[in-house]
Amino acid sequence: MEMEGHKPPRVIESIKSEIRKYLKRERRKALPEGVDFWDFDCQAGPDGQEAKPLHVEEIIAKIDEAGSAGWKSVYIEILAKPGHRLTRKPQEPRLGSELE
Repeated sequence: MEMEGHKPPRVIESIKSEIRKYLKRERRKALPEGVDFWDFDCQAGPDGQEAKPLHVEEIIAKIDEAGSAGWKSVYIEILAKPGHRLTRKPQEPRLGSELE
């Protein structure tokens, strides 16, 4: 990732900082009724054609990977969407865990 007048490590740190600020800003927005949290659909890659879906927590690692691989640019797409928590079923006791 290159930017005229800036060294690549500083450009990478700047990109990561902007992404963190964006995610914080989106998470602070008011939730619509019936929504538990803001979720994100994310993609990253060397360009829009080669971008692959990934979890929001993997974005920073992907940017580090792009920097170490020497990519000239990085494509990142982050779309906020309403998220709903799933309720878990109570777990069955494990076999052999009961005291005899």
